[in-house]
Amino acid sequence: MATRKARILILCKTYPSPSSKYSETSCVAGMEDNGHLIRLFPVPFRLINDDQQFKKWQFIKATIEKAKDDHRPESHHIKVDTIGRDGPPVSTKNAWAERWAFLDKARIHDEFSALEAERVSTGHTLAFLRPSRILAVDVTPSSNPDWTSQERDKLLKYQQQAGLFDAADARAIRTLRKLPFEFHYRYRCDVGGVQAEYRHKIADWEAGALFWNCRKNYGEKWEAPFREKLESVLPAADLIFLMGTIHRFPDQWLIVSLIYPPKRPPLRERQQSLFDL
Repeated sequence: MATRKARILILCKTYPSPSSKYSETSCVAGMEDNGHLIRLFPVPFRLINDDQQFKKWQFIKATIEKAKDDHRPESHHIKVDTIGRDGPPVSTKNAWAERWAFLDKARIHDEFSALEAERVSTGHTLAFLRPSRILAVDVTPSSNPDWTSQERDKLLKYQQQAGLFDAADARAIRTLRKLPFEFHYRYRCDVGGVQAEYRHKIADWEAGALFWNCRKNYGEKWEAPFREKLESVLPAADLIFLMGTIHRFPDQWLIVSLIYPPKRPPLRERQQSLFDL
């Protein structure tokens, strides 16, 4: 397939999970200048780990091509040796004005059933969703809190075969801690007076990092500050989910990224403010 050069605003880095057939260490996704959402793989672990050699809300430039073994329309193979950062992360100044300029290019659904209907009709498997209300975070202990040797081998397999790891990357993967819990948002969508409740797993890297930071700072009392952040602090902003599907199960959705700009005044008030200028 033909390659092309792309400029992509990174919006998603998920916590790594092993897969024997589709050995992507993490989902990395973003938005092109035209507002189209895009999924990228394989991305070397060194570019998504705690060193954050490129960050969420930062532009990269790279050569990409449509994935051959992933028929989801947003999925693209990235030429790793062409990846380069394109400036600092987009500013949060002026109530996220610059970031909103990009978010406003894409449709933000207010009902999960509409998002799923679009997947059925168009095949799209990345989309924004704004829940009406966060009900709670479900914290469920993992049945296997540690990686098995087979799982760790799966995490390394694809990128080792592709020659993307150096020794430091491999060591980092081998010491990557598996999350001992799964986290799901329970939320409600309210459209035209009709309410519906949903539950989806949170796969965002930031949620995993938040858990480890709370565990480090609060020990066994980690859950209260963890919940405070996800159930109170983020919903107080204009919390938006970036939703994505699983490669093997394209009808199963995950919350792959949490986006939480400050709330904006209604459109009419914003337009009046511009007129007053």
